[in-house]
Amino acid sequence: MTQASAPLNSGAPQRFPVVVVGAGPAGLTVGNILRAAAVDCLVLETETREFIEQRPRAGVIEEWAVRGLEKRGLARNLLDRAELHSACEFRFDGERYRFPYAELTDSHHFVYPQPLLVTDLVREYADVRGGQIRFGVRDVRVHDIDTDRPSVSYTCPETGERRTVHCDFVAGCDGARGVTRAALPPEQVRVARHDYGIGWLALLAEAPPSADCVLFGCHARGFAGQMPRSPEVTRYYLQCPPGDDPENWPHERIWAELQERLGASGVPPLTEGRLIEKRVLDMHDYVVEPMVSGRLFLAGDAAHLVAPIAAKGMNLALHDAFLLGDALVAQLTGGDDSGLGGYAEACLRRVWDYQEFSQWLSEVYHGTAAGDPFRAGTTLARLRRLFSSPAAAAAFAEQYLGTAARY
Repeated sequence: MTQASAPLNSGAPQRFPVVVVGAGPAGLTVGNILRAAAVDCLVLETETREFIEQRPRAGVIEEWAVRGLEKRGLARNLLDRAELHSACEFRFDGERYRFPYAELTDSHHFVYPQPLLVTDLVREYADVRGGQIRFGVRDVRVHDIDTDRPSVSYTCPETGERRTVHCDFVAGCDGARGVTRAALPPEQVRVARHDYGIGWLALLAEAPPSADCVLFGCHARGFAGQMPRSPEVTRYYLQCPPGDDPENWPHERIWAELQERLGASGVPPLTEGRLIEKRVLDMHDYVVEPMVSGRLFLAGDAAHLVAPIAAKGMNLALHDAFLLGDALVAQLTGGDDSGLGGYAEACLRRVWDYQEFSQWLSEVYHGTAAGDPFRAGTTLARLRRLFSSPAAAAAFAEQYLGTAARY
């Protein structure tokens, strides 16, 4: 067993084999993998437990990711409660086109809101497997990652004292605005970024889904999407100018645009309801290379961000976490460092594959609203090809479900 040096609240100098910064899906999955192998670690999170268990985020999990969670004993509630989706629907030119991807791939999407997954993961880590976690910490800093004695310091929320935790490895899982990515030496880092030049108005509605699957509305007024989250709550997206003010979108305008952009011949109007979230997302991607510096290993949005165009972000975070957790266990329990040595390369192959697909899908979603007749025409040609060419349909299904990226 690889253990910490002293109880967390003892006031003595602290040491853990691994410090995980960030308690999202990636960080909690890494922590659970370590605890299952009797490796102690400390998870540091700036928010409260209540906040991370309620924060609305993604909800679509690819089947390979669910099987990875199941293999590690982390999918019991998910498998019992998630909705299985076997098809999606495109709406364009006033018509509806159902795409039955499960028939082409034998794979499904699982719809399980991220707050539920985070709740499961933190309960398993802290309450079942006895993992150490500190919520509400402030001013987290990473030190000496280029040595064999890295450390992480933070301000204790109860006492205001500055505490330092020494470790062998740091897992940076603290998202796009976290501190771990900033700890990478600037001269060693390349950040590849792509801006789409569009915004999405992200909405949560207290209303049941108006269809049994995800809807993609490709309309001259802009993209619209419906993503079911539960029988009572539905996620919607509306294309808007980047940087738009959510206050420019009152209740009546939002539902009028959703009804128009997602309307199609022969389908009833959307079921409307109270909007409980309304924020504008500027669509952009980035990839940080390398994802590793010394003893610091990035995972999830700390290392790469993919716009929610193809619902890939949480899946990439879980892929990173599986690889990083398994590699840390192999090194700390058996001295095998091959997994850590190949970690970044293995992650980035899937990352770039998903980035390419999201960029392609963005043109499908947004090309008809570009104000360019040529782009609109080629976009409609792509859409029609999905429903007329078995080869095009099979390729799209593999990428949409992540089954083409077998890394």
